Amino acid sequence: MGEFSLALHGGAGTITRSLMTAEKENAYTSGLADALEAGRNILAAGGSALDAVEKVVCILEDNPLFNAGKGAVFTHDGSHEMDACIMRGDSLAAGAVAGVHSVRNPVSLARAVMEKSEHVLLAGAGAEAFANACGMKSEPPEYFFSEFRYNQFQQALRDDVVQLDHTERKFGTVGAVARDIHGMLAAATSTGGMTNKRWGRIGDSPIVGAGNYANNESCAVSCTGHGEYFIRAVVAYDLACLIQYKGLTLQEACRVLVHDKLVKFGGEGGLVAVDANGNIEMPFNSEGMYRACIRSGEEAIVRIYRE
Repeated sequence: MGEFSLALHGGAGTITRSLMTAEKENAYTSGLADALEAGRNILAAGGSALDAVEKVVCILEDNPLFNAGKGAVFTHDGSHEMDACIMRGDSLAAGAVAGVHSVRNPVSLARAVMEKSEHVLLAGAGAEAFANACGMKSEPPEYFFSEFRYNQFQQALRDDVVQLDHTERKFGTVGAVARDIHGMLAAATSTGGMTNKRWGRIGDSPIVGAGNYANNESCAVSCTGHGEYFIRAVVAYDLACLIQYKGLTLQEACRVLVHDKLVKFGGEGGLVAVDANGNIEMPFNSEGMYRACIRSGEEAIVRIYRE
């Protein structure tokens, strides 16, 4: 049997030790480690990469520290609009949802779109109706309320700005990529978007090839950053293409894309990726990125800041 690899992220941006208390840092690292362990358990038992990335993202969605699911930020009208995508690398099947309000775990709804419909992307009221038809767990608005997020929202309203998760400029997205022992790759990404966002704004997270992509011939990718730039640069697919068509290694492709092409383009953020051989990369061009990874027989790595 083959070996497995798993990597995840909880957002990138201006994340420095000076802005973090010891208590908050411990909470973030514990949240990342818990999600990583849950995914590792699935992969170590011979489970699929798809099951692993869904489970990891569900745990991060249930953690109010991260801007996805329960921790989703407020929109301009005081509601929540969540996006997610999941993709498997063997068949290139994918599912995604955008602008959902009440679904507890948008990533699971994205998987239902992939497996139980003829579509790839559902949005808004239609996605909510599909969730109800599939028996997806929903929650009332108060489930998604947190004092921390509400205060961010009120400050954004006073400043009349759209904020990237919070004032410390953190790109709030969660995601995971995996290679299972059977050689299949998978990727999943979920987000609550931008604080005070208007007009049904949708970022890169639910868009196949922009914020999320998986192909057994190249790699699985989950991105976090300023969504508009990642959409325009088609970041996730571009990374896969550098590997599949140009012959770059995963490390080389990440360097070219994250530290060269994106920087010149004005895009800030990062990604986690795993290739067909199980190699893992977690590059970012911001001050920090919540991230973690593990490979068969190796110790887990959990990081926040630049090393």
